[in-house]
Amino acid sequence: MGPNRRAWRVDMPGRSDYEATWALQRQLVSLRQRGEIPDVLLLVEHPPVVTCGRATKPEHLPVPREVLRRMGFGVFDVERGGSVTYHGPGQLVGYPILDLRAYGENVVGYVRMLEESVIRTLGGYGIQAGRRPGFPGVWVGTEKIAAVGVAVKRRVTLHGFALNVTTNLDHFRFINPCGIAYTPTSMERVLGRPVPLEDVRDAYAAAFEEVFRVRLEPVRVDRVRAAAVAEVP
Repeated sequence: MGPNRRAWRVDMPGRSDYEATWALQRQLVSLRQRGEIPDVLLLVEHPPVVTCGRATKPEHLPVPREVLRRMGFGVFDVERGGSVTYHGPGQLVGYPILDLRAYGENVVGYVRMLEESVIRTLGGYGIQAGRRPGFPGVWVGTEKIAAVGVAVKRRVTLHGFALNVTTNLDHFRFINPCGIAYTPTSMERVLGRPVPLEDVRDAYAAAFEEVFRVRLEPVRVDRVRAAAVAEVP
């Protein structure tokens, strides 16, 4: 696996509808499985949404779904691992569509690499972050700053990570991931100042290139959507 493998970097504009972005991921996975596109890194910001992974139990979502929807949150059951996760404005969400054959088909190793790319991004801002054994994601002390949850379909990944940059942390009170009480944090809270999300996108892309040993090529989202539309029967 050489350091000059090519991958697409796709910056989704504005706040991307979760359901549409999820559908785009699945279409890109199919294209990647057939080798019709290279690996892809989607970088996204979502409106408020709660996603429930395969490990979600009723007690992990203490607020009823219909109440969340009336409050303006999207609520979706998704195929990734893990429990319930919040996405919203001020959060950088990354969806790598990667062929794991380039990484030894090691799903656990892939999750560790994804965490490492976030840890390096935070380190560039002087934030000392790390892992907590048994608890996926990235932590600053005992506070969680990024969630990680992935799925793999025929050796190609989807879903990914969510890094709190200037996220409204009050929204996390509506979920109870894995029944674990923890305090969420954000880059803004740790640093005591707001951080432009666009700057964090660029910092993350650089860290992703280092960790995954790829060269990211910026690709316009309309090109990616055109490929995905062509994929729909």
